[in-house]
Amino acid sequence: MVLKFKRIHPDAEIPAYAHKSDAGMDVKSVVDVTVKARDRALVKTGLVMILPPMYEAQVRPRSGLALKSGITVLNTPGTIDSGYRGEVGVILFNTTDVDFEVKKGDKIAQIVIAPVTQPKIEETDIIDETDRGEGGFGHTGKK
Repeated sequence: MVLKFKRIHPDAEIPAYAHKSDAGMDVKSVVDVTVKARDRALVKTGLVMILPPMYEAQVRPRSGLALKSGITVLNTPGTIDSGYRGEVGVILFNTTDVDFEVKKGDKIAQIVIAPVTQPKIEETDIIDETDRGEGGFGHTGKK
């Protein structure tokens, strides 16, 4: 598979893997943005991604930003569909009480490429029995 990017901003940097075995490639901001305390901001990358059909790009937080600064990706993982041809943007959320400054060139998120499966969808009137049944949130009872 080949993943292509088009720069639509002169300062845009093509995403790259920091290490050969990494699942996610780093993406960088092309703008200076303040993510206000307990607020969110759309951060532009200056890139358009050309994904092959039946793949998605998952936009995920960077663990270092989350741990050190309380910055995460709001709709994590954000999905970029293969048919999307607009600028890649990242919705950052500031979980802290202090404004956070994003500078042009800062790593803001990571992108993981994954195959898409589209199963055949059918309606049914029958629900099979399982040992879990309707047990949901906190059902295992472990504390």
